Amino acid sequence: MSAPPPYRDYPYQVRYSYTTGAPLPSRITTSPTELLQLSVAFVVLTVDFSIILGYGSLLDRSLGYSALSLGVVAVSALAALTAFVAHEMAHKVAAQRIGAWAEFRYSPVMLLVSLLISFAVGVLFAAPGATVVRGMSDRREWGRTSLAGPLSNIGFSAIFYGAAVGTYAIGSTLFAPLLILAYFNGWFGTFNLIPFGILDGAKVFAWSKAAWAGAIVVAGALAAVTFSALYYGTPLIVR
Repeated sequence: MSAPPPYRDYPYQVRYSYTTGAPLPSRITTSPTELLQLSVAFVVLTVDFSIILGYGSLLDRSLGYSALSLGVVAVSALAALTAFVAHEMAHKVAAQRIGAWAEFRYSPVMLLVSLLISFAVGVLFAAPGATVVRGMSDRREWGRTSLAGPLSNIGFSAIFYGAAVGTYAIGSTLFAPLLILAYFNGWFGTFNLIPFGILDGAKVFAWSKAAWAGAIVVAGALAAVTFSALYYGTPLIVR
């Protein structure tokens, strides 16, 4: 998710790393604030995924371990790293490559809400924060920067699904966690492409309806196929 810089009523607070009026750098930069907040969000999402995978969900039948097992924690960390961290960093890199200021900022309230919902019903409801961007003005720049995150999810989902098919073909049980990683990435990409509010889809849709349609169709297809594969217990769907 990418967002414009905060105004008085905007939930993501930001302290700019560069002085106002100075040229914005085109190289990829970060700050201690971004690294800290990104790390906190990553840890919370890893806990969210661990709770969901360990207790009472559809995905639990694929792993069959408790939320505290090493396998679940490892898969959860990879899910948070690829579906969330890589998504936000794709926004950041795309924005900074064109000279805009961009850093991730978390939402403590939404991180807490995600934990409560994961504990209560075993469902992921996460809006952990956004990559805040300053220095872009036209729809094309906003659209391409916003599309970078979901494209990262699409890429990871396709890679993990391909790996799941390969490991299933050789009889390896690794296909189950790979399917889970493919599903989470497909779902994250699809959700963020919804053309509403501050979600990426709204900015992509405003820039290019063709690009938005192509991206959401591919992301949605990956989410649907991997969900079905998890449900039936085979990435090939048809035996």
